[in-house]
Amino acid sequence: MSTSPITLDATAKAIIEQLQEDGRRSYADIGRAVGLSEAAVRQRVQRLTEGGAMQIVAVTDPMQLGFARQAMIGIKVSGDTRLVADALTRLPGVSYVVITAGSFDLLVEVVCESDDELISILNTHIRGLSDVVSTETFVYLRLRKQLYNWGTR
Repeated sequence: MSTSPITLDATAKAIIEQLQEDGRRSYADIGRAVGLSEAAVRQRVQRLTEGGAMQIVAVTDPMQLGFARQAMIGIKVSGDTRLVADALTRLPGVSYVVITAGSFDLLVEVVCESDDELISILNTHIRGLSDVVSTETFVYLRLRKQLYNWGTR
């Protein structure tokens, strides 16, 4: 993941917006919408993806795929948060890891097939890390909003 921001011109933002609306939209269609050739759009998309500014992925609904439990876990750490964060990124079921400032040192999102799997991830994998001092789990009851269209306006 790139740490230095990429400056986007109006055309790059327009291309991103087109892909955020429909990630399967053809380069030719995007080109017509933003005033570029298909080849120019292809090159710009390639630069944006290779530069780390954008990914083109399929967004899934975990509930529809059999993952009945999602949770955000706040973690307090006694040692180097970066080392614990690195260890957490390697765990199956962990979909999001962020180092924070505030009540928790880390926030970790997990996606599990069951409550039993959540208990296993918590007790065996997360609390089993030597520098983890404490955790607080926020179980998702229902996802009401999740957007991926920020960054261009």
